[in-house]
Amino acid sequence: MADTGRVIDLSVEVVGDIETVWRAVATGPGISSWYVPHTIEERTGGAATASFGPEPEMQIAGRVAAWEPPHRVLFDGGEGVGGLSFEWIIEPHDDNTCTVRLHNPGFGDDDPQYEAMVDGWKLFMANLGLHLEHFAGQTATSALPMVMWPVTPDEGWQILVGGLGIDEQPKVGDRLDVAADDVAKLGGKVVDVGPRRIALLVDDPAPGTAFLTSEDGGGFTMVSVWLYVYGPEGAAAAERDDPRWRAWLDDRAPAGD
Repeated sequence: MADTGRVIDLSVEVVGDIETVWRAVATGPGISSWYVPHTIEERTGGAATASFGPEPEMQIAGRVAAWEPPHRVLFDGGEGVGGLSFEWIIEPHDDNTCTVRLHNPGFGDDDPQYEAMVDGWKLFMANLGLHLEHFAGQTATSALPMVMWPVTPDEGWQILVGGLGIDEQPKVGDRLDVAADDVAKLGGKVVDVGPRRIALLVDDPAPGTAFLTSEDGGGFTMVSVWLYVYGPEGAAAAERDDPRWRAWLDDRAPAGD
């Protein structure tokens, strides 16, 4: 069936052989290490669930509509269910790299979420690249605190960086250490900076990656401190610090939120 409406088509060059990259984009442990926690039945027709938060309504059920290892996987909402679908295609190269392509159709022509989804996917695909470059074959535990504020993205960013006492545009390569009222810490090297976005390769509270962002959510602003950390130390830190960061963000909600 031909795509209707608006479509997101993005790609990223990543380090790794095709089998390693396939595990990162098509399996639950792999996707959980750079996006949001997933459980996936690794077969055509298998169930797939994405967890965008602890609440029951944030558990999004779907289906593995196509399973063609190690080149192509397609996720959708299920048989007869409309809406978005997510197709991932991996193209291997001779130099131990691959191109990962995302084809994400299903948006209405005036869908207010479209631009936010484009920005979000760019962020997550960059994190996929960091995962494969620095932590290939490992599984991250994530802490994904996010708040939704009725402010502009620029205003949300100023609240976030102001609360953390950091430069809103540090230089790539700089060391950045922040703390949520001295109860949750985050520290590492700046690896990317963009409008209202800082990406880190962290060593505190454990090895991993992290993002500070303020994104347009289509009528509201999503402000996030997202962390993906590895090993037993990382799992313990994610469980401990997730509620601390959530509380810190909640405490900075603008008046009237």
